[in-house]
Amino acid sequence: MDFKDYYAVLGVSESASPEEIKKSYRKLARKYHPDVSKEENADEKFKDLGEAYEVLKDPEKRTEYDQLRKYGAQADGSFQPPPGWQSASGFGGGGYTDADARQFSDFFEEIFGGRRGAGPGAGGFSSAEFGGAGGGFRQNVRVRGEDVHARLALFLEEVFNGCEKQVSFVVHEADEHGRIVARQKTLKVKIPAGMREGQHLRLKGQGSPGIGGGEPGDLLIEVELAPHPLFSVEGRDVVVTVPVAPWEAALGATVTVPTVGSKVNVKVPKGTSSGRKLRLKGRGLPGKHPGDQIVILQITIPEQHSAEAEELYKQLAEAEKAFNPRSKLHL
Repeated sequence: MDFKDYYAVLGVSESASPEEIKKSYRKLARKYHPDVSKEENADEKFKDLGEAYEVLKDPEKRTEYDQLRKYGAQADGSFQPPPGWQSASGFGGGGYTDADARQFSDFFEEIFGGRRGAGPGAGGFSSAEFGGAGGGFRQNVRVRGEDVHARLALFLEEVFNGCEKQVSFVVHEADEHGRIVARQKTLKVKIPAGMREGQHLRLKGQGSPGIGGGEPGDLLIEVELAPHPLFSVEGRDVVVTVPVAPWEAALGATVTVPTVGSKVNVKVPKGTSSGRKLRLKGRGLPGKHPGDQIVILQITIPEQHSAEAEELYKQLAEAEKAFNPRSKLHL
């Protein structure tokens, strides 16, 4: 059967006050009353309005409906109540007759009609199994709270060394009236060293509260890396581009290279071409299997040359005139 959105039927938000619900019901009931309405399907709409108002005007029914609305609707809009569901505010003991029940939809009766007789002999749960009488969703069915997802942007240095950060996120819980409301929650979280971009940190029990004594959900923090002026990260490897002079590339040299948090001296091999990669083992993100630092050498020439340097370049061009750097292009 289809799930009925009583808030949509009455045209109110799920946080609407009892006065707002009553006002909207009266307005729409006048519009769709079968005796005066010329609207198409007025009878059916009037019946839906009465059913929606019957639920939302009653705090206990509204609480149960809000719980089912959050956890009971399927992706395709169909409805399947939780196993062993038995309403605490349904027809039984509520002054309803069978004639009253027939005025409501199958969906309403499924929630509040007790049609399955959820006792120990009927395949349901007894109230004793959950610590007391009274029935109801909160007493008869334990529902785990929803997991909450949050994103946390970190600097590379924070990921490399580990840090403690403050995280704010939103959980959903029942207020004093039983309505599901959003509440902001803030925690101090220890971020272990070596977390990668897109990796999740799970904090058990820090998500939305459970229902009916169910355990709370978890908080899952997804790590994002803020852009760094020098380094990029590929998996656990840290990548840096280091400029070298033409003569350093040609003759070989020892140059100073930055790493995260320190500097090291690296040998540039003789005859190095621009784009050559050097690997510094274990200098990437820490972990059980630490990453490496990849150094990409980029040959850079001065923007201006002295007359003496230009003369040397001419001599070099003459000495190396047999060398064609574009020979592989088959020009």
